[in-house]
Amino acid sequence: MIYFDNSATTKALPVVLDTYRKVSEDFFGNPSSLHAVGGKADEMLQSARAQIAQLMQAKPDEIYFTSGGTEGDNWIIKGTAIEKRPFGKHLITTAVEHPAVINTMKQLESLGFEVTYLPVDKRGFINPADLKAALRDDTILVSIMAVNNEIGAKQPIDEVAKILTAYPNVHFHVDAVQAIGKGLMPSLRNPRIDFLTFSGHKFHAPRGTGFIYMKEGKHLAPLLTGGGQESNLRSGTENVPAIAAMAKALRLLLDDEAGKVAHQAAIRHRIYEHVAQEDNTVMFSQLTPDFAPHILTFAIAGVRGETIVHAFEQHDIYISTTSACSSKKGTESSTLAAMRVPDNVATSAVRISLDEYNTLQEADAFNQAFDQVYAGFKKLMPAHAE
Repeated sequence: MIYFDNSATTKALPVVLDTYRKVSEDFFGNPSSLHAVGGKADEMLQSARAQIAQLMQAKPDEIYFTSGGTEGDNWIIKGTAIEKRPFGKHLITTAVEHPAVINTMKQLESLGFEVTYLPVDKRGFINPADLKAALRDDTILVSIMAVNNEIGAKQPIDEVAKILTAYPNVHFHVDAVQAIGKGLMPSLRNPRIDFLTFSGHKFHAPRGTGFIYMKEGKHLAPLLTGGGQESNLRSGTENVPAIAAMAKALRLLLDDEAGKVAHQAAIRHRIYEHVAQEDNTVMFSQLTPDFAPHILTFAIAGVRGETIVHAFEQHDIYISTTSACSSKKGTESSTLAAMRVPDNVATSAVRISLDEYNTLQEADAFNQAFDQVYAGFKKLMPAHAE
């Protein structure tokens, strides 16, 4: 089997699962309990928090545990809206965000907030000048993803941060779910960023794990109220075994990050060069430095994306349409629509997404399968791709 759908989810590593099992057995107490068994679990919880903070070049009290990217995005956006409502009801995001951001913004619009959705160019990038023009006296939040989950475009986070230095009271949130471990740490640690979202199952940790970075001195209203866990900001008994496993996975991910990034980029390059040579393929991801190393999205014009996915599945190769969160719903890519890609081409898009454990040999096997799949679809293709 060749698994090229790592942006949807990664496989939990055996050593990570070993950590989960050991902590489940040895640290099973509720970390909020007053007795020694609970205290032991709390020590493990705080050790995991400290390890993640060190890896992220942050302070332990700037790390808060969540169930994943969707909760993190919801918490930061809605938490800002509630916390800063007395100061304004205007938020800014982009037209190419993950549904966890877009749909949260739409929900806030139904509650009386105003949202500006920044457009993107034909390559999928915002223009920082558009952000500057959109800022208002009542703007309370700017939320922009670091790496687009559909095509891999790296948004100009540092340029946005520079603009926002003149607006210190505006919360700046970066959805970094697709960016962690991909060579973007200098941008993610830009001092102007107030909040970051991460999801454990994107880097070989168990599902249902995640964390946010909240810069010291910044405030969010809690979404989950109850027993007061996570400094009274995210109530609910912490999943200590999964959190410890996530800390282990993050440490492994960031070990030799540069080498892993170069390896993924080499695999992507080999596939790109092979696929792009065909007349009826349309490449949405590019090999330029402003695209992440692990995502490659393309279309075979005239063939629906889900048909392409199933054709590769016959070769025991697993890819996806542009977003796993939307693929089963049959909805078109919001990113490609924002890029003004014609519908008949956008619906043909598929995504390859890599991790550090994929190989060049797998790339070669994919290319061989691609030749067979492409030949089988020739009768469905137009004379020329759009």
